[in-house]
Amino acid sequence: MMDSLWADTALPSFPSLEQDAKTDVLIIGGGLAGLLCAYALVQAGVQCLLIEADTICSGITRNTTAKLTVQHGLIYDRLLRQFGPDAARSYWKANDAALRRYRQLCRVFPCDYEEKPSYVYSVSSPDKLERELRALEEIGVRAEYTGKPPLPFQVAGAVKLERQAQFHPLKFAAGIARDLPVREHTAVRAFQGNTVVTDRGSIRAEKIIVATHFPLLNKHGGYFLKLYQHRSYVLALDGGPALDGMYVDEAEGGLSFRNHQGYLLLGGGAHRTGSQGGAWRELEAFASAHYPQSREVCRWAAQDCMSLDGVPYIGQYSRHTPGLFVATGFNKWGMTSSMAAAMLLCDLVLGRKNPYAEVFSPSRTSLRPRLFSNMAKATVNLLTPTSPRCPHMGCALKWNPQEHSWDCPCHGSRFTGEGKLLDNPATGDLKRE
Repeated sequence: MMDSLWADTALPSFPSLEQDAKTDVLIIGGGLAGLLCAYALVQAGVQCLLIEADTICSGITRNTTAKLTVQHGLIYDRLLRQFGPDAARSYWKANDAALRRYRQLCRVFPCDYEEKPSYVYSVSSPDKLERELRALEEIGVRAEYTGKPPLPFQVAGAVKLERQAQFHPLKFAAGIARDLPVREHTAVRAFQGNTVVTDRGSIRAEKIIVATHFPLLNKHGGYFLKLYQHRSYVLALDGGPALDGMYVDEAEGGLSFRNHQGYLLLGGGAHRTGSQGGAWRELEAFASAHYPQSREVCRWAAQDCMSLDGVPYIGQYSRHTPGLFVATGFNKWGMTSSMAAAMLLCDLVLGRKNPYAEVFSPSRTSLRPRLFSNMAKATVNLLTPTSPRCPHMGCALKWNPQEHSWDCPCHGSRFTGEGKLLDNPATGDLKRE
């Protein structure tokens, strides 16, 4: 089955927009980030409306591996070196607050919530693990080194954090969404100041939050330069081992492991969208070699927006758009980042100061090595004289033979072989000659 373990969950359905509307806060995007923003605002007594082009959680949220953790790879050593201890500590505190909020809400909304330790392992770089442990100690986080995690291959060790968690994302989403003001099948077509035009009417709002995975407004913020997208793949295996926690490789192309109700979720095969990678073939070969008695139950793929410096963009959309906000660039850690975004954006919308706003600011410097790599790749693909081309910004599309899709190597839009839109930032189907 080419769908996630979570996909058959019954979600509440909502009507489409029926006429022009007015609201204090409009949220665009019905994934977990948008739903959590709406939930936080409703709890705060704010009039809001959420619109979704398809149905809630029909995009990236349904394809997560659903780990709730402050441990986003070996990020704290990198943050310490790039931004200093205050920023590294703020990043941890924001995500720890998000994790604690999940603990509270998962008692209210049953969703297979389980507290588990989180491990980031390295195959060959013990020095990276040592630096991460020192960074965590410097910002006041308790962590420990594990020399021999129970993985079926030799590793240099792992950094372990206790009291992290995993859950069923769509059971959780179904719970928080049930009484929210949502309009499905309501796609945005244009922004006109504080008015958003959809196929089904216009919505005027004092403030607007864009939570559409990849921001859909190119005019402000330069997100087409500040973001790129990654594909990653998952096999759910029956008969795999029961692990004591959640494991992820510190290397970009490494493997991840977690259990869910007797199944092993094996993740990996990652590559930049529009490029070639190991994909499911890599995971099949690994499972065959290391878990020969296991049986594949289902498989799926996820797409992640990656920022230039490994930190999400959460806050004011750009310096020149005071009533427009964004949450994007979650760097494969969308569950915890979605909650952190909802908490931060709720404060900003209400005019309250948030202690973590600066570290996530979308207006921080873009002068990172990845910026120039993104620009070079976009230039090459814009100048490539092939068809079909992406309707987002005109890049030449690449055929993805494993998923049978046309993928954009510039910004990550994806289309079926027949041209139907699968993933944004494109907002419409492919026009084929």
